[in-house]
Amino acid sequence: MPNAGEAIMDASSDDRLHTGPSARADFCTTHWSRVVQANEDDSPQARAALAQLCQTYWYPLYAYIRRRGYNAHDAEDLTQSFFARLLEKDCLKQIDRDRGRFRTFLLAALQHFVDNEWHRANALKRGGAHSFISWEAQSAEERYNHEPRHELTPERIYERRWATTLLEKAMTELKADYGRLGQTALFDALEIYLTGEKQPQSYAEVAPRLGLTEGAVKVAVHRMRRSFGAHLRTEIAQTLSSQEEEEVASELRHALAALS
Repeated sequence: MPNAGEAIMDASSDDRLHTGPSARADFCTTHWSRVVQANEDDSPQARAALAQLCQTYWYPLYAYIRRRGYNAHDAEDLTQSFFARLLEKDCLKQIDRDRGRFRTFLLAALQHFVDNEWHRANALKRGGAHSFISWEAQSAEERYNHEPRHELTPERIYERRWATTLLEKAMTELKADYGRLGQTALFDALEIYLTGEKQPQSYAEVAPRLGLTEGAVKVAVHRMRRSFGAHLRTEIAQTLSSQEEEEVASELRHALAALS
């Protein structure tokens, strides 16, 4: 996963989106704006867009529920049941156009569900009607077992995992860009300069392995960072109903604060 704070600071340092190998800079219609615009007539497009967002952001919800004190089995059931409820016909009527952030809508809806509706959903047997997320073998609980054990509140852990999910999505898109250009080896060699997972070699040391000059490596890393920033801003825009740059910048700042 990218070095969270540095990655978000890189993305928020420019006033506009930039392109590297590729960057989806068109904010015209995003998943959440499509949901907000179409919630009155309950369109299939709005429901499909909502489903796609839910598939992406399920883990922050699971982590929130676990931190509320539910065991792993109940947290899985709760998450599945919540998504099933969210996709029911009348649920989109709860959307507040003036707020326009999927992040806040999703947490508020989950809190309401856990506090008021879980007792009804819990009457259904596990593995029955609710099967929305394709759970990889123990992946949710394995991820949760690596969460910090200190005093993070359920809301705090939700916000942190929301931000890391944004970073992971942006990195996945960036890697796909390089793959489409036949530059997977370049991506693999330079990714460490973005993730900060360990101390990377100097540009001069890595250049001979790539058949590049030291200056060319420096330029390639700079482009990678800019492309990653563009992808991150686009991923954030997918969760907003407003496409104003200030709205995207505000969410970037919120993500940075959540990870600090």
